[in-house]
Amino acid sequence: MDKMTFIENDTKSFEQAMKAHMQSAIKHFEGELIKIRTGRAHTSLIEDIQVVAYGGSTMPLKQIAALTAADVRLLTIQPWDASIIDDIERALKASDIGIKPINDGKIIKLVLPEMSTERRDQLIKVLHKKLEECRVAIRNVRKEFNNQIRDAKKDKSISENFFNRLGDCLQKVTDTFIAQANQMAEKKEKEVHTV
Repeated sequence: MDKMTFIENDTKSFEQAMKAHMQSAIKHFEGELIKIRTGRAHTSLIEDIQVVAYGGSTMPLKQIAALTAADVRLLTIQPWDASIIDDIERALKASDIGIKPINDGKIIKLVLPEMSTERRDQLIKVLHKKLEECRVAIRNVRKEFNNQIRDAKKDKSISENFFNRLGDCLQKVTDTFIAQANQMAEKKEKEVHTV
């Protein structure tokens, strides 16, 4: 993060910069939540799986095939070029999705199994781990900004009063983003338990 220049009594630009950095942690967490399977078939489960085809080129699955969630527990993959169907099958088997692909020569089907209680518990653990990583990322942003305002106070470029206001603003925004991450995790946890 670049060193900020502080203008006395300008909390707005400080808050905007901080929110932008914390929002990137939330966006990353959002992407991680999408990858946690809830028992419903969703193309995001497989779209970023890397496939090695055409003599060594590596591409995400979504760029070389039509992906559809045919029903609640079925994903279908139809390659735009039938000659790479075996490469796609190989990539699916090597991935960590834990579902055996069914290849009929034209289309690959992935049948999602019913989720056991044990599997749901594993997913909840993964969810909590990802949530904690998001919280840590948000707190790291807070720490970086806190270091900057502390240095500015030490250099006498901001007053004690302004330092305190920035510190309060920093904590308030941090609490808001952590609460947002917690809400996202709670919603995902309910999805995992209900499907």
